[in-house]
Amino acid sequence: MKKIWITSVINIVLAGCLVFLLFFYEGAQPSQPEDAGGGETAAGNPEEIVNSNCTSCHGNNLQGGSGPPLEKVGGKYGQNEIEEIINNGKGAMPAGVISQEEAAIVAEWLSQKK
Repeated sequence: MKKIWITSVINIVLAGCLVFLLFFYEGAQPSQPEDAGGGETAAGNPEEIVNSNCTSCHGNNLQGGSGPPLEKVGGKYGQNEIEEIINNGKGAMPAGVISQEEAAIVAEWLSQKK
């Protein structure tokens, strides 16, 4: 008889947790970029765009990783070529990792790295 009570209590607790999760838990909310008063959000900041989208393959300091290094990419490619690679992909890099607007901003920034 004691075993039935313990099982029932466990089932009620699990059901309560399920109800909580279904009705009240909203999950992790996407973080919004904070404007530090400088007037420039992540959408206009090439370093923030790169840190959010590119460093997993190209390395934290653009030194390369599973993707090629970008430390001196401006010495190899011009701004338009870099923007084309970002938008259309090249090799293992997929197309459309970032928006075309962001691609233009990042391409200008990367073209200065020589």
